[in-house]
Amino acid sequence: MFENKDNSRQNIEQLGEFGLINHLTKNFKIKQTTTVKGVGDDAAVLGSNPDEELVVTTDMLLENIHFDLAYMPLKHLGYKAVIANLSDVYAMNAEARQITVSIAVSNRFPVEALEELYAGIQTACDIYSVDLIGGDTTSSTTGLIISITAIGAVKKGEAVYRNGAKENDLLVVTGDLGGAYLGLQVLEREKQVFLVNPQSQPDLEPYSYLVERQLKPEARKDIPILLRELGVRPTAMIDISDGLSSEIFHICTQSNVGCRLYEEKIPIVPQVISTCEEFELDSTTIALNGGEDYELLFTIGMDDYPKIKGNPHLTVIGHITKDLAKNLITRASTEIALKARGWTAFEDQ
Repeated sequence: MFENKDNSRQNIEQLGEFGLINHLTKNFKIKQTTTVKGVGDDAAVLGSNPDEELVVTTDMLLENIHFDLAYMPLKHLGYKAVIANLSDVYAMNAEARQITVSIAVSNRFPVEALEELYAGIQTACDIYSVDLIGGDTTSSTTGLIISITAIGAVKKGEAVYRNGAKENDLLVVTGDLGGAYLGLQVLEREKQVFLVNPQSQPDLEPYSYLVERQLKPEARKDIPILLRELGVRPTAMIDISDGLSSEIFHICTQSNVGCRLYEEKIPIVPQVISTCEEFELDSTTIALNGGEDYELLFTIGMDDYPKIKGNPHLTVIGHITKDLAKNLITRASTEIALKARGWTAFEDQ
């Protein structure tokens, strides 16, 4: 039996997701020479042969915690579950190759429902050219649980971690931010309307881009390829799943640096801005903290700036500083402390 010797009790939410991981794994030492990178990044890196290294990552999605089947079609859920894992592989500068899928399911789901779920998984496998190679199924008393492991590969020595950012490096982000979170807000609002009036039919057409960002996100498979073509090697990289501010904190903390992030540079599309006004939300706050955009955040040396300048897929949003302060420079040129307020796994649900 496990024994708590001092009878003290610490709540999980006090540590947070990454604090809990660090706490539980701090005494685990690397024993195998093939373990190149263990716990603490988007994925683990394993030595496989003289020319390349394996990248392995896993993610778990729980019904009513990570998804709501009231508005998440099962086919979309299967697709999104794969995308969430592939994004972590691409954040390591790697190519995704295989996945395993394990599910726990209650008896309220007929076979036809699971066929829909796996149709979404298959669509993602086809589009991203990855193979489903195994998994497990079991029963559940609490609804649907999905756990996916993604396996990829990267040329030896070319994996990009979170801990390589250096003073004067540029902070670069792909795509645009905030859309997925607002898509969730739109769907939640329409769910509440439906509960009051089941006869109502939601008009989601004005929010099509936002809803798609939430229900059918895409992983940035193109970015590692683009960067190689441009001759750019990121010094640090992470995917934006929990929100831009949280991901910046991860890079800065693990690289032992600070940053200056410029509000006016954060890429936000007009539909995000107009929908924020409708919901009486601040668009910068949503872009910083929304999460689930599955874009990539990375740092590059100043010498690489001419190679990415003007590229429509990439936006420079700030730079790395030697001091540890992480500051946001507002449009009014005010410097304020940046706070990591992205999605937290262990807050009270």
